[in-house]
Amino acid sequence: MYEYKYVNLLSDGVAAAKFQEHRAIIDQHATQGWRYAGCIPTHISGSGVLCNLDLIFEREKEEFCHD
Repeated sequence: MYEYKYVNLLSDGVAAAKFQEHRAIIDQHATQGWRYAGCIPTHISGSGVLCNLDLIFEREKEEFCHD
């Protein structure tokens, strides 16, 4: 079983979407045992510009045995 974490990124661009720090965020989460699983657009402007997106990370849940 997996657990998931979502990190929202905001565009810092006006005419075209520009996302900063995405590589650093992915690297940081990798050192914590998270695997980058993909991204989902969370806000697209009326003119079609991607404004926000969620980076998705996953890792296996530790399973505990109950005796």
